[in-house]
Amino acid sequence: MAYTIKKVDVWAGEIADRPGGLGATVEALSNAGANLEFLVSRRAPDRPGTGVVFLTPVKGTKQKNAAQSAGLSTTDSLHSVRVEGPDKPGLGTKLTRALSDAGINLRGVSAAALGRRMVTYLAFDNETDADNAMRALKKALK
Repeated sequence: MAYTIKKVDVWAGEIADRPGGLGATVEALSNAGANLEFLVSRRAPDRPGTGVVFLTPVKGTKQKNAAQSAGLSTTDSLHSVRVEGPDKPGLGTKLTRALSDAGINLRGVSAAALGRRMVTYLAFDNETDADNAMRALKKALK
């Protein structure tokens, strides 16, 4: 079974670190018809009372407007690649080794497996690294 490797826009923004802070953002997107596949949120320890959220996908004008109204945006400093396919022992090593061998530094990784399937989001500092990562990963996962 083949792997799907593609660039994705991850939306990010600040949220209030309080009950309902994340919920308000997610609700705004849900009301606009979003079906989120990925969401990571955490406190910002250097800014008490503040958190940060990263999520995708945001599609179409209605969802993009809702995301922007909730304080989210895409950024030129975060470029993400999504890898989906069959989960196998050692796959994480294979992915990170391919990037390392290509001289590409990761900004961050979020990965999960459910049953026999996996999805990994890899973050890079610039578009060139994301493009090079896609080539290296496609070669490694043939």
